[in-house]
Amino acid sequence: MKRLAVVLLAIPVTFAPAITASASPPAAGANAAQAGAANYRESLCQERPFMCLDKYKSIGANGAYTGHDEPTVQFISHRPGTGGRQLTYDVTLPRNATVKPNQAGTGGTWDFQRRATFWLGITMCDTESSPNFRKTCAPNSDANARFRSADPKSPYYIGKSPGNAFMELQFYTPGWVPQFAGFGCSARKWCANMTIDSLSDQDNTGIAQNADCLNNHFLAGEEPINWAYVTKNGKSQAPANPLALSDDPNLTGLNPDLSKDLLMNPGDRLRIFMHDTAAGYRVDITDLTTGEHGSMTASIRNGFGHVLFQPNAKTCHVEPYAFHPMYDSAVPRGTTWGAHTTNVGFSDEIGHFEYCNAIDANGICTSAGAGDTAVDVDDQACLDGSQFNALIPIIGCVLDDGDFDGPSYQRVWPGTFSNPTTDRRLHGTPVKFTPPTSGGKALEQVAFETDMPRIERGEPGNPTPQCDAFTGANCINPPAGAKFYPIYTLGRANGHCVFQQGGTHVPGTTNTFGGTSRTEYGQKVLFVTYADVGFKPITLAEDFRRTLDGNPCSTR
Repeated sequence: MKRLAVVLLAIPVTFAPAITASASPPAAGANAAQAGAANYRESLCQERPFMCLDKYKSIGANGAYTGHDEPTVQFISHRPGTGGRQLTYDVTLPRNATVKPNQAGTGGTWDFQRRATFWLGITMCDTESSPNFRKTCAPNSDANARFRSADPKSPYYIGKSPGNAFMELQFYTPGWVPQFAGFGCSARKWCANMTIDSLSDQDNTGIAQNADCLNNHFLAGEEPINWAYVTKNGKSQAPANPLALSDDPNLTGLNPDLSKDLLMNPGDRLRIFMHDTAAGYRVDITDLTTGEHGSMTASIRNGFGHVLFQPNAKTCHVEPYAFHPMYDSAVPRGTTWGAHTTNVGFSDEIGHFEYCNAIDANGICTSAGAGDTAVDVDDQACLDGSQFNALIPIIGCVLDDGDFDGPSYQRVWPGTFSNPTTDRRLHGTPVKFTPPTSGGKALEQVAFETDMPRIERGEPGNPTPQCDAFTGANCINPPAGAKFYPIYTLGRANGHCVFQQGGTHVPGTTNTFGGTSRTEYGQKVLFVTYADVGFKPITLAEDFRRTLDGNPCSTR
């Protein structure tokens, strides 16, 4: 998730590449990460927006969106404990196509070409995050959910809410370019990472964070990030807070450490237990296929902390902080500042790969790749896979796909071919996940949501006319340029009802929810209200959302 821009200009984003085409091949992933960080001119969320939560007020260049396309399944419940105290998922990791991708685009399509990551999320308390009206936040309390009023005179005006952040348990696919240059894990293994995005804004006044935080620490900036891989011993590779990570010359915590992190195979079945502890929020991943286990706790001991909102300070400061869920139940709106309304949910981050045949020293495509007749304005942030491994040595660009013409928007998802053998060879298998249970019971309601309206404006290459932020005019589902938009269907795995992502032809599919993005996410624009400067609310066209009457997996 992220915020959104009021300025709606489609201007190219300048990107400082992690590794350029002329650079020497790095000896290891850590060297790639160091080279990448050395080139950052802005904060991580400005340079690598696909790693961050989607803000309603963009921090991207000229108002461009700071995030990514996120088709989402939300889980809603008003039962105590469902807001994060105790949630259990079963997840089956995707398998890549048996045919490898090639530069011509005539081979298979692998996961890294469809998504940057998929994640499980929960809203967290953060007393130094937006809206920065009060410095208290009682965790695990639905009293926090009262702050949804659009009336500035109300004691529950949204701009008076306790500060909030968003936790994502992100999963990184194998095969192409590893972190921190790209968004992968290793050549053949998956790994997972706990990220917590906060927002150093004061919504009601518009007063900015101090310049040192905004300009000199690339994991701080306007949207600071705590970052810690899930490790086999539960100890973070390095302090997880934004300043420690930014200021470490060796960038110890940013790249996966394959000797310490929990590594998982494609196709493995995982049991994920997300729960609050006195020390901080904890995720446990048990690989039911291999028997291996890993965990991470958002604790002071693991170096988690929040950047202090100190507009008049000369130096950026961080304070040790243990993160806990904001709500007791799975209320339907999470952060007060996200373009999505997700609290408890599963989401995918798509639209971050386009083919390119050659790149320059600034990571900009100079020769159009498969699917393009000419280089597009969004063909930036390009990486050459041959510099990292020989498994998939192709070139691709990972900036937001503003014209919706990359692999994420083609019929290259699992289940898009009716012939299962051909589909498996060329598209692989989908991610599958059970709806979360709390205390052994499924959450009662499901909603499908996608932030198409938000990304249909302000992005480099957006088709015109763009979506109108204030009226919802020209906001369409699926977006112009897309030949396909992935949906969630139902199936069965290991005796359980599961959600699965892709097309309608995944073997064993039992419910397609109408079979198109229009029927699944709906066609009515969802307007979301935020706090804005001068204690005035602002309401903007953000999402398409369809809420089901119940949970179709609760009794299956």
